[in-house]
Amino acid sequence: MERAAERTPPPAETPVLALHDVRREFRMGRLRVQALRSVTMDVRRGEFLVVMGPSGCGKSTLLTLIGGLDRPSGGSIVAGGRDITRGDETELAEYRRRWIGFIFQSYNLIPTMTARQNVEFPLVFAGVPRAARRERADALLARVGLSDRVTHRPIELSGGQQQRVAIARSLANAPVIVLGDEPTGNLDTRSGNEIMDLLLELNRAGTTMIVVTHDARLCEYAHRVVRMEDGVVLGVDDGGRAAEPRVITGADGHGMDAVAPSKTPAGGAALATRRFPSSTAEATP
Repeated sequence: MERAAERTPPPAETPVLALHDVRREFRMGRLRVQALRSVTMDVRRGEFLVVMGPSGCGKSTLLTLIGGLDRPSGGSIVAGGRDITRGDETELAEYRRRWIGFIFQSYNLIPTMTARQNVEFPLVFAGVPRAARRERADALLARVGLSDRVTHRPIELSGGQQQRVAIARSLANAPVIVLGDEPTGNLDTRSGNEIMDLLLELNRAGTTMIVVTHDARLCEYAHRVVRMEDGVVLGVDDGGRAAEPRVITGADGHGMDAVAPSKTPAGGAALATRRFPSSTAEATP
């Protein structure tokens, strides 16, 4: 009996998000553009996943589909056991509110609002009372190092500070997954390092991250790297943190478990990357 038990493989991990044969086509007059072609991939709980490829490869389109901002032309996207492609607009809005946090390259802050008000904004639609909204916004701004900037408007903040506000806003509703669309694309090297250090810190606290980029240096932060070109997934490789266990969090946001790394699927070669200069990235996990 003991030998039989030893031969029994561990149960397969259920991905937090699974895409199967996802396609997205656009019509431009008589021209049909295939932005995504039969994309199949999964996202594991607590991982930092980087989707890398050149401009126009379809990675931002992929992110908008995962985020429920657009619908695929075909295929399925399963989150929490439900195919979000089959939901109506109300169900998609609920999915975005409860599951997804967005970080954009251009920050997308409301210029007439303070940092605190920008972070509070998603909580308004969630029906959170004003006092609780303010308390959570201030706590999140403190978490990203902006306690002294809560009443500043975007024009009074540097690019790196604006992106920190955007990160705080993405965490307002305690999402399951945070999506980053070229989050360092508009920043200088120093500010970009600081933002990636912050995302790394959040991931090590249990937040699942998906970041799309054309910058190979960001792969050093990833558990896995999805390589894309011309709307096709070319392969999935180990990132710089492939050997680092993933942290799984509960609903209260506190680390509850650690998942040992899984092997890269057969055929996936180790990805050669350069270290992205970063004090946090070099810290001992």
